Amino acid sequence: MRTKVIPLAFLGVAILAGIVVARGCSGKNKGEDVAGSGPEKAATTAPAARPGPAAPAASGAIVITVDAGPGGDAAGGPEVVFSATWGGSRMDQLGRARPQEGNPEAPMAVTVDGKGRMFVLDQVNGRVVRVGADGKPEGIIPLKQQESAQDLAVADDGSAAVLDRFSSKSVVLYDEKGNVRGEIPLEGEGIEETGLVSGIFTDGKDVYVEKEHGPLVRIGTTDGQPSPDRGEIPGRPTRDGLSFINAGIIDANAGRMYVNSIERASMQHRFTRELRQTGEIRGIHLLDTDKTGTIYLATQVERPNEGEVLVLTCLEPLKGVPVGSAALPVNTMPEETFRDLAVLDEGGVIYSLRTEAGVSYQKYDCQ
Repeated sequence: MRTKVIPLAFLGVAILAGIVVARGCSGKNKGEDVAGSGPEKAATTAPAARPGPAAPAASGAIVITVDAGPGGDAAGGPEVVFSATWGGSRMDQLGRARPQEGNPEAPMAVTVDGKGRMFVLDQVNGRVVRVGADGKPEGIIPLKQQESAQDLAVADDGSAAVLDRFSSKSVVLYDEKGNVRGEIPLEGEGIEETGLVSGIFTDGKDVYVEKEHGPLVRIGTTDGQPSPDRGEIPGRPTRDGLSFINAGIIDANAGRMYVNSIERASMQHRFTRELRQTGEIRGIHLLDTDKTGTIYLATQVERPNEGEVLVLTCLEPLKGVPVGSAALPVNTMPEETFRDLAVLDEGGVIYSLRTEAGVSYQKYDCQ
């Protein structure tokens, strides 16, 4: 079922283009707050705007009414791509830690590459598990950082970049065979406090880390070499190569949020759209695109008399108009994670759902 779109009056406020960027993980997780990713717990209002090129008044407010069911296959349910039980170190098992002191942990992050392969950061077992497009585990990358890794990204050349904010305070690059290509320090120009790094991204041969939910800082290349020029970009690069995007909360209680896009070639403002959820916003879990540039946004919303739901919204890339949506279940397990969703190149998302028996990686899409 398609999203119902109701145009509203023109917004009377300007939103800065370099503001908060959203990163995926649940409200209890150490990677995210409601305005984006980072070490803080959930907040109720968006933080102050960061310096950056001023955007014009938003190009129209939109009310989204999500009345679709879970965005699965034609039969109405999600496709299970891969599942694993807790405990051991086989490739069909994933680590879970529940210490007497300290926070419980599950696999911190999941991402996908252009071949449809899934990469699961199993930091409890000190490894990355690679799952083929057929859903079968096909390889393991032993981690140099061991249990301190929190996020990962996979580049076009198959290399994996793994982020450790607190122990080694670095990003380690691995080739497709699991060999270490190099290690890039986080600290340096643009990054003074590594604990405020809120995610890792690759764009071509460049490796970026997200700075306090805002701009991205180039720290090196996928061959493991530090960058001599730690320049910034104003948001997350879209996979079609045309834009930088960011998102944030305007008023969590009122369900008001926005998505902002900047044209990459000219660095000019493309659009800002206000989206209004039908409930209180508890967190932004995902902001990414597929290969066509379609924007995928996942927002945890508490609806009156219904409880919490994860709202997946798809926006077309050039004007930001919603083209579909779906309602996904919310993870309720106590384990901390950093990123539970990943967008496939061909469209749709992989979502990691945890139970007492194990974790299931399921495919959803907007309807």
